[in-house]
Amino acid sequence: GTGSNILSALQDLFRLLKSKAEKQLQIISVLQWVLTFLIMGIACTLILMYILCTDCWAIAALYLAWLVFDWNTPKKGGRRSQWVRNWAMWRYFRDYFPIRLVKTHNLLTTRNYIFGYHPHGIMGLGAFCNFSTEATGVSQKFPGIQPYLATLAGNFRMPILRDYLMSGGICPVNRDSIDYILSKNGSGNAIIIVVGGAAESLNCTPGKNSVTLKNRKGFVKLALRHGADLVPVYSFGENEVYKQVIFEEGSWGRWVQKMFQKHIGFAPCIFHGRGLFSSNTWGLLPYSKPITTVVGEPITIPKIDNPSQKDVDFYHSIYVDSLIKLFDKYKSKFGLPETEVLEVN
Repeated sequence: GTGSNILSALQDLFRLLKSKAEKQLQIISVLQWVLTFLIMGIACTLILMYILCTDCWAIAALYLAWLVFDWNTPKKGGRRSQWVRNWAMWRYFRDYFPIRLVKTHNLLTTRNYIFGYHPHGIMGLGAFCNFSTEATGVSQKFPGIQPYLATLAGNFRMPILRDYLMSGGICPVNRDSIDYILSKNGSGNAIIIVVGGAAESLNCTPGKNSVTLKNRKGFVKLALRHGADLVPVYSFGENEVYKQVIFEEGSWGRWVQKMFQKHIGFAPCIFHGRGLFSSNTWGLLPYSKPITTVVGEPITIPKIDNPSQKDVDFYHSIYVDSLIKLFDKYKSKFGLPETEVLEVN
């Protein structure tokens, strides 16, 4: 009767409001991460300097004293927080795209691993969500494996930002940090390195599947020195969430980007996503395109204290072949045509 119709209408209204509220929470969760990526380090540094010039200077002084005392912590595995990694916010972050983690093989807890993550994309959103949060269930999919996402060491010189990053299990992508995790932190550790780095980010654009890998062999040498198994990882959709202005080789724009990359460690990109209130306007929010991260089969690596260039080249070629096979095996499952070829530069 009438009562039943009213109840049904109220239920429909409640579902609509709930859906809209969840969408807004998804947007907020992604926006906070984008702002963290772009400005949190600089903003926190300026705020700290300002506080030093106010009556509350003692608070800033205490933090700076703590910063000096704690300076080397990022190099020693950091200070992860399971509480932060399990924030509900990351589940909204995951659902915005959505992001999914696919396991193809088991990983032994008696071994250490170096995951090569491809492609970089603009911000490595899939790498962050899958390995620096528990939103996609990395600890359940790989029990006993402790993931460490490696990023620019310069981020850990920024106040507050360094602590925020460490809480997610993020570490500097430098030799000291990687050596410590792989040699002094037991077994069952997995360091995720976005191998292509800044150079790869310059070429990421929707519809393009290419990786910068041919001359990236340092991660293979590290794996050999520590006997850490290599695991190829490909994130389908990582390049789809932002549109970028690509400067041709030899242009002034590419020259500026390479100068930044060489002297600072990152390359400034001119990119855009969607607006905050509408997907039809330009803005900093990424487009809500699915990102599926596939973790491939581990490649057993022997421990060689001083690997020769021949050793490095041999295992690098095996890694490249494994990555291409991984891409070819799963490309059609995640929206790419069978004719799509992974470009290895």
